Amino acid sequence: MPRNVARRVGCFLSMKQLVAGVFCLMVCTSVSQAQTRAEPVKTTAPKAAPEVQPAADEAHPLYVPLRMAYQAMEPLSDIRDYECVFTKRELIGRKLVKTSMKLKFRDEPFSVYLKFLDTNAGREVLYVKGQNNNNLLVREAGIKALVGVVTLSPTGPDAMAENRHPVSSIGMKEMLNMVIKQWEAEAKFAGTTTQKRPDSKLQSGEICTVYESVHEKPYKDFKFHTTRLWIDDKSGLAIGVQQLGFPGKNDKEPPIVEEYFYTDIKPNRNLTDVDFDKSNKSYSFR
Repeated sequence: MPRNVARRVGCFLSMKQLVAGVFCLMVCTSVSQAQTRAEPVKTTAPKAAPEVQPAADEAHPLYVPLRMAYQAMEPLSDIRDYECVFTKRELIGRKLVKTSMKLKFRDEPFSVYLKFLDTNAGREVLYVKGQNNNNLLVREAGIKALVGVVTLSPTGPDAMAENRHPVSSIGMKEMLNMVIKQWEAEAKFAGTTTQKRPDSKLQSGEICTVYESVHEKPYKDFKFHTTRLWIDDKSGLAIGVQQLGFPGKNDKEPPIVEEYFYTDIKPNRNLTDVDFDKSNKSYSFR
């Protein structure tokens, strides 16, 4: 099996008192399940999970989800740029931060334009690798616009105050790479169950097949209790990821840690430098 692991994903962006995040969690239905169980953890301190053969072994539950994740990379190779609605939900401290944005994305050079739709509606963010000293340009809407254009480091404390990932990690390819890297690491251990959830529909209308991994025991080798990868049936693109944490004593369900969804995707729009230029007359950075 191929082992394509590239850059880490993230899915993101924000800034102290500037950037908020959102998304609408989608619920899906379950079908088939495969599993390999480990010995239970006997103390509350995380332990190492039992090692097994890697996912190249077809007996491992993660073999099929990984194979489908690799296949989802193929349609991305034909996409140079796209416009879409990007939604997210992230747990920052004890707060679940939500937002929804219009996104213009170009792969080369790495370029991002965001316009917020709900929370902080009207806010604009621009990032182009190699330009503006590799900083974010942020322009608020309404009375906050009086502050003017704010320049922030993508990984600085202001930009990361309400984000789990920097804007330099945004994009469907980065998101998928993140999941592949995670599953490849987890496939070295026992303690994983998986499910395939066909005919899972997003509120935006996309029909997806969801590949889910679950770790019931909080071994230190498992960062999340549940990981769900949403693959659009029509395009074959991986358009969403949901990561759930291990439930605490007062949690009835595993808590949402992070979610990222790309919907209403319009690929290969022939986006140019003008679409990522602060002087664009359609934007408010001037």
